Amino acid sequence: MSPEGKKLLNIIILGFGFMFMFTAFQTCGNIEQTVIKSFNSTEFHGSGYTSMAIIYGVFSASNLIAPSVVAVIGPQLSMFFSGLLYSLYIAMFIYPYTWSFYTASVLVGIAAAVLWTAQGNVLTINSTDSTIGRNSGIFWALLQFSLFFGNLYIYCAWHGHVHITDKDRQTVFISLTVISLVGCFLFFLLRKPDSECSSSAEATEPLLQEEPCDNTATSSGCSHLCSQALDAFVKACKLFITREMLLLGVSIGYTGLELTFYSGVYGTCIGAMMRFGQDAKSLIGISGICIGVGEILGGSVFGILNKRIGFGRNPIVLLGLVTHIIAFYLIFLNIASDAPLAPEEGTDLEAFITPSVGVALFCSFLLGLGDSCFNTQLLSIIGFMFHDNSAPAFAVFKFIQSIMAALAFYYSNYLLLHWQLLILVVVGFLGTITFFKVEHMASSSRRQSDYDSI
Repeated sequence: MSPEGKKLLNIIILGFGFMFMFTAFQTCGNIEQTVIKSFNSTEFHGSGYTSMAIIYGVFSASNLIAPSVVAVIGPQLSMFFSGLLYSLYIAMFIYPYTWSFYTASVLVGIAAAVLWTAQGNVLTINSTDSTIGRNSGIFWALLQFSLFFGNLYIYCAWHGHVHITDKDRQTVFISLTVISLVGCFLFFLLRKPDSECSSSAEATEPLLQEEPCDNTATSSGCSHLCSQALDAFVKACKLFITREMLLLGVSIGYTGLELTFYSGVYGTCIGAMMRFGQDAKSLIGISGICIGVGEILGGSVFGILNKRIGFGRNPIVLLGLVTHIIAFYLIFLNIASDAPLAPEEGTDLEAFITPSVGVALFCSFLLGLGDSCFNTQLLSIIGFMFHDNSAPAFAVFKFIQSIMAALAFYYSNYLLLHWQLLILVVVGFLGTITFFKVEHMASSSRRQSDYDSI
């Protein structure tokens, strides 16, 4: 197989590994608040929103050390062990306890930081400036198939259910745990890409962690690993305060806010709408499928084909903003304002229009399409601008995204729907403006970049 073919195969394997893992985890996140409301046990007092806030809060802090972990044990083992902790979190719902729920939330927050830093590292070392857009699109499209498969399963399993029984919950989460573990083991199929010996960027970022040069150099090897870990941490801190990353931080922060909304809040809103009928719970699964269709379409068209049809990044990000604003306006009209905070019995509060299942699912599609527009272009521009230090750069990306997601999950416990939508519109508009600025800087001259001085 040619070196380019091997790199493309690695991207596909990476995408399938994440597809299996996040078929389990994103489905879990989409339904957990609804599941928790239906627990029969009076000893469990957890909140799905609080759990997600903990996950993303720990996730953001752990991004400071994630590049060091990836530098020491390599991206392949980093993704595998992180995946095991994701599986542990999902398995916790089989027999849930409050203490294990929140402990697992902390652990998966740490795992998420390492996982996504390693993913950015693998994506970058298997890409060039000319293939980073294509590879970002392939990875994103495969990842978002997780929304389709996981939520289709939820729809079939819960169709016609008004209340989620313990047996329903256990069957679903046992299945999701097994699916997550399959994704973990797929990472062992990744192979180190062939590269030119003179390529300093790829030589310093091996896919598989290399052994010390000889058996007598153990002490020297350990010192080298410590130096790598410290160097990765310092670079991540320096990257965080560059002009480009500070500007991109607004765009990245917006993806964290809307990640919270489409992956947790919106599904809860649909499940709480009693005016959607007795199938409101199973509509959570259909909503997730529609989000997945939008994500896959966006990843395929704007990630894989943008090079061929001559689009730059700016029009795609602008399209993402427009689709999201349309979705937010329709949700504002179609969903009752107290839906995010409603009990299991749902809400009878009237929306501004007669609630429509079709409009709700169309909004799900628009949420997924807009999210794919933002994320594929952020992956592309970060991989392009920070190619030589991809692990620290993607750690900063996930640090900003996760801290904003944690903030959003926290305020989702208290704010009515219309206030959450207003925050999304304002931050989304500002994030689009700052992305345009960074794209102009990237296309005009890389030599004027703050990043070049690191």
